[in-house]
Amino acid sequence: MRTGLSALLLLGAWATSVAVPASAVGAPAPTGTSDAPASDALLDAMRRDFGLTRAQAEERLSAEKRATAVESKARRAAGAAYGGSWFDSDSGALTVAVTAAASPGTLDAVRATGATVRTAKYSARHLDAAKARIDKLSAPEGVSSWHVDAKAGSVVVSVVGAQRADNDVRAFLARARAAGPVTVQEAVEAPQTFAAGTVGGDPFYTGNVRCSIGFSVHGGFVTAGHCGRAGAGVSGWDRSYIGNFQGSSFPDNDYAWVNVGSGWWTVPVVLGWGTVSDQLVRGSAEAPVGASICRSGSTTHWHCGTVLAKNETVNYSQGAVHQMTKTSVCAEPGDSGGSFISGDQAQGVTSGGWGNCSSGGQTWHQPVNEILNRYGLRLHTA
Repeated sequence: MRTGLSALLLLGAWATSVAVPASAVGAPAPTGTSDAPASDALLDAMRRDFGLTRAQAEERLSAEKRATAVESKARRAAGAAYGGSWFDSDSGALTVAVTAAASPGTLDAVRATGATVRTAKYSARHLDAAKARIDKLSAPEGVSSWHVDAKAGSVVVSVVGAQRADNDVRAFLARARAAGPVTVQEAVEAPQTFAAGTVGGDPFYTGNVRCSIGFSVHGGFVTAGHCGRAGAGVSGWDRSYIGNFQGSSFPDNDYAWVNVGSGWWTVPVVLGWGTVSDQLVRGSAEAPVGASICRSGSTTHWHCGTVLAKNETVNYSQGAVHQMTKTSVCAEPGDSGGSFISGDQAQGVTSGGWGNCSSGGQTWHQPVNEILNRYGLRLHTA
């Protein structure tokens, strides 16, 4: 049996604040300083995927951290006039859309937070209501997903290009347009989940499915719901018993949590492949649209991209899943359940997407805060 450091290294996903075998108990915890912007592994991934120097990667993370703090303040300042927000990586600033009905005092209050202000035709509340009406429609397979886009000032519906002329797709789009402002864009492929058949040596298994561990919570870890039903047993890299799915939801949602016992324990760290990262998971503040985000899973390891959309409804063949976050990060089968992280803040667990890490693609994650709230869990942080 693998012991100590080797057990940590071979468990897999960097964002898997993972359960470690009993043989690793007593191994030294990964070291790091509380003021480090991110682990070396995460910074290296950002340098590779964004073409940045280390200094540029660190500055981007700092700017995104500031934007995350500004976003909540600006939203409160805008009140009913809030039309959405997004991060601009070129300027390093957060842009906040505010409706034309906003008073001068409201505009001054939003600008005082440090945000850049842009006029919006519709409020976020108006667009969210339109999306909620579309969520009630039954979507055909040719419709990939839909989300509110603050920049576009509409609900953006993605349609698989080859099926755009399909009668069912056209009928769905007509009903969607009746629900509110809609923009249609072309999707390259239909989305799919990223579970995989059994492959030896990877983080965890349930039945004949391999998935990736997400983030540690007190008493277990969170992962994707399509990886296993409530009550299903879970085994680790060495096939020893870890625990059971205590709660699982898919479709409609794609989240689950697994209890940890039988000599396994959890740690609040993000692990890299071949090297142990700093103690990294320090919270779960949600990054804005446009911010950088990185993912790790048991198949494709580390990859980075940007947050493209939030609260998107994804139309898998198994059914629609709501409140997802879309990213430009690639993933492949076996990465399901793995961690999405921005800087040192946990973001979500990998659900599915399209494409691969050779030619590129997009991946959705289920936000971690929703999972914590749903099951009353507490994130294990450093």
